[in-house]
Amino acid sequence: MPRVKDKLGKVLRNRPSVITRAVFWSIPHDSGKEDISLKLGRYKKPKEILDDEVPESLQPKSELTLDDEEFKALIEFLREHYEPFRQGVKAFIPLDKPYENENAAQIRALFSLPDKQKLIQFILSNNVIPEDLAIGLQQANRVRAIKEFWKMLEQDRKEDAWQEWFQKNSWVLGSEFVRILDERHIDVQNISDFLMEAYDGFLDIVEIKRPEGDLRFWAASLDHGNYVPSSDLTKAITQASRYIYEVEREANSVKFLERVGQVKTVKPRCILIFGRSNDWNSNQIETYRIMNAGFHNLTVMTYDHVLERAKRIVGVDR
Repeated sequence: MPRVKDKLGKVLRNRPSVITRAVFWSIPHDSGKEDISLKLGRYKKPKEILDDEVPESLQPKSELTLDDEEFKALIEFLREHYEPFRQGVKAFIPLDKPYENENAAQIRALFSLPDKQKLIQFILSNNVIPEDLAIGLQQANRVRAIKEFWKMLEQDRKEDAWQEWFQKNSWVLGSEFVRILDERHIDVQNISDFLMEAYDGFLDIVEIKRPEGDLRFWAASLDHGNYVPSSDLTKAITQASRYIYEVEREANSVKFLERVGQVKTVKPRCILIFGRSNDWNSNQIETYRIMNAGFHNLTVMTYDHVLERAKRIVGVDR
């Protein structure tokens, strides 16, 4: 049994047959430190004792002893939560400790509400997120997206993973695009990666191909001393050009216009994202520039071009 120095008890409730009682006691240690323990118990009360008598021999119906650490934790819990809970608040963030890890779950719960439009309206109407914080959050999210982009390049992720990344980070494609359309089907046979609405309200196309795997940007050998596109790139360019052609054909299709909404389909352009350019020499860089200049409504970018654009938009070196 621990050596008890002082003891203090109080009857919390006194019923005809049961007493509820709390007892503090201090336990000294050789180090000079004293621990405070709390015992809570309900005890059977013999009929012959008076109401103000609480003999030590009472038989416990239930009993719990909290050691010093548990008792302090209970005090902290009561101090922080009792009054808000009494007032009907089931979840709250204490302003004196706003950055505790357990508060994150409550913040996530708020931003996970299903009616996103109503949530956004509430946030904007009440200035819940000030402008400088909103800008900071956007910047942090974009920096995180760039790091994820780097990691995916190192892992040689497949095309579906890249489709998901671009879906979440369409800002990287440039300010000329305002949103990704829900519709991807041009017609029954042609399904693009993304149909985009440009800032001028017209429809454009984005097509992506896996950056590595067996796909190569340049052919293995030179042609008359010049770098030329690989057969894989040529196929991808042909596919992108076909998409442009098919969108133009569907420009007056009632069904197509119903699927893409109010977006206008006049002279669509396409961005094709294909391969890597991180190890290009100066001749390859020059040939790429000449090749792109020869396209009328198609722009070919590598994943490293996209990465550089993202870093410039965000203003980071890496």
